[in-house]
Amino acid sequence: ASLLRGGSEVRVPISQLQVGDVFVVRPGEKIATDGIVLAGASAVDESMLTGESVPVEVKEGDKVTGATLNTSGRLEVRATQVGSDTTLAHIAKLVTAAQSGKAPVQKLVDRIAQVFVPIVIAVSALTLVVHLFFGGLAPAFVAAVAVLIIACPCAMGLATPTAILVGTGRGAQLGLLIKGPEILESTKRVDTIVMDKTGTVTEGTMSVAAVHGPVLEAAAAVEAGSEHPIAKAIVAACPEAARPGHVAQDFTSRAGTGVEATVNGQRVRVGRAEGTLDGFQQAFSATEAAGGTAVAVYIDDKLTGIIDVRDRVKDTSADAVAQLRELGLDPYLLTGDNAGAAQAVASAVGIDASQVAAGVLPQDKVDFIKHLQALGRNVAMVGDGINDAAALAQADLGLAMGAGTDVAIEASDITLMNNDLRSAGDAIRLSRRTLRTIKGNLFWAFAYNVVLIPVAAIGLLNPLFAGLAMALSSVFVVSNSLRLRGFRPRS
Repeated sequence: ASLLRGGSEVRVPISQLQVGDVFVVRPGEKIATDGIVLAGASAVDESMLTGESVPVEVKEGDKVTGATLNTSGRLEVRATQVGSDTTLAHIAKLVTAAQSGKAPVQKLVDRIAQVFVPIVIAVSALTLVVHLFFGGLAPAFVAAVAVLIIACPCAMGLATPTAILVGTGRGAQLGLLIKGPEILESTKRVDTIVMDKTGTVTEGTMSVAAVHGPVLEAAAAVEAGSEHPIAKAIVAACPEAARPGHVAQDFTSRAGTGVEATVNGQRVRVGRAEGTLDGFQQAFSATEAAGGTAVAVYIDDKLTGIIDVRDRVKDTSADAVAQLRELGLDPYLLTGDNAGAAQAVASAVGIDASQVAAGVLPQDKVDFIKHLQALGRNVAMVGDGINDAAALAQADLGLAMGAGTDVAIEASDITLMNNDLRSAGDAIRLSRRTLRTIKGNLFWAFAYNVVLIPVAAIGLLNPLFAGLAMALSSVFVVSNSLRLRGFRPRS
């Protein structure tokens, strides 16, 4: 961090910062720790907290959060929280607390073996004693050994690992990374799914949705000199702005209001709308109501057009929500964005307005998951950002987008490598099918023992045939597990 001491800047490790220290943050640098802006104005990328791609404008007196990115302008910040008291450290604590609160799932095969193995040993011993009393030594040992061979739990031992191996292997081929066998039981129980908006349901990057007025080329020429996400969206929508005749001159950036430059002899300003919106009030209101950002374009100080910029909903998201409903999951939308944007996205993908929570921070997301769990729901969470990590860990089943942050992936149970929300439904279907295969394997392995152990106990089963039957049961279990290789994703 660049610490201000005696009017000069001194570079010090962030770990040495103390409450009350004043440090400098330049464009492109991360804010060292939580604090209050003393001087300067800038656009700060707070996606770590809100998940939203549009930077927040800050000025003197505003609070800023450590580890967020200063995208433009110079800031002088007084540290208010350092070390373990910062917001980022608090998010890490939330993740740790949520992960430690998850109870381990006892394996189904262990529960069966705890009862089955002692019973088999007892039946074999009883068979030996009875046949010794009625039939002599040789028949007694043959019958007892036949019982042990037919009851050898090879099929039971193979039932779980073979299905898990094939199921998780098939998932890996499809970009669905399932972290462990205990995850399978979680997918069976979940009945509610909570989805983050930005980067999960939407693209996570700004794009131009509509242009009102002949202003796109001029706006793009001006915005070519800015690194703001909205500027990048406008430039991407108009490649023609790179033509020699559209080069902007006398570029000026004013934090919080926009940018301006001279294009083809005209002074063009792109940014926030000011004053009356003659002729564009309807376009401005429609953009804001839909959760977009209305960018005003002034040419020679006259409002000439409005550009509607927003985070576009993924083409597959509506289909993904429909598939999740088919699986019996009740969908919710959770976002740090404003209510208008949240409701617009929810409407586009088919989520009820009553099942949308907007303006939530990382702690609020955890509390929302806890609230649903307190109502008796088993909750799955899909997210991609640092701000989602604690909620992913708190949920009964966490699914992280592969294009998301490392901390979100680490906190999740399943990673969706192809970044397609429909993969969440595929992952749940594959996990449930794998669990059904495991239970089917165990049923047939156990049923085969229930039928043949009495036959062996009364002396009607030769140990050679008992060994053959045992081998066939193992082959059946492996073959049944291999059927999972035929799983086909809907995505």
